[in-house]
Amino acid sequence: MQLALFLIFGVLAVAGAINLLLQRHPINSALSLVVVMMSLAVLYFSLGAEFLAAAQVIVYSGAIMVLFVFVIMLLNAGEEERTTGSKAAYIAGFPGAAAIFCLLSFVFLSERGNLGFAHLGGHLNAAVSNISEISTVLFRDLLLPFEVTSILILVAILGAVVLARKEQ
Repeated sequence: MQLALFLIFGVLAVAGAINLLLQRHPINSALSLVVVMMSLAVLYFSLGAEFLAAAQVIVYSGAIMVLFVFVIMLLNAGEEERTTGSKAAYIAGFPGAAAIFCLLSFVFLSERGNLGFAHLGGHLNAAVSNISEISTVLFRDLLLPFEVTSILILVAILGAVVLARKEQ
């Protein structure tokens, strides 16, 4: 089952990365990057890194991608063009989605007896979880780099606003 999940979301991450490079409009590229980040989060979760998967969704897919889209909109990347959609998405998208649905349905139905006993995460010590150890290291030992990173992101936002501001 983990091999099937790895293959599905690994292919999805690579396809999203290729789509990121092939898109002409920056908003579409940013949305393709969201697909890559969400696929990586599922891969992290299947490897037992729950905190890393949650951080991937919250920080990268949420905050950083909102920042990217905000900067793209702020820089006025060009007039939005109305399209009917890419032909590659219609040719590969619907059969690909149907194939993923069928494969996941087959895996879940064939492994129905074992799913009640499946452990997606690693075997954690009941006294100390990996989330508590990561948070201790992050907010005690690495507090200064954590705060410096947040200041750098704030400076990047301010720089984008200054660059995008029009002279009056």
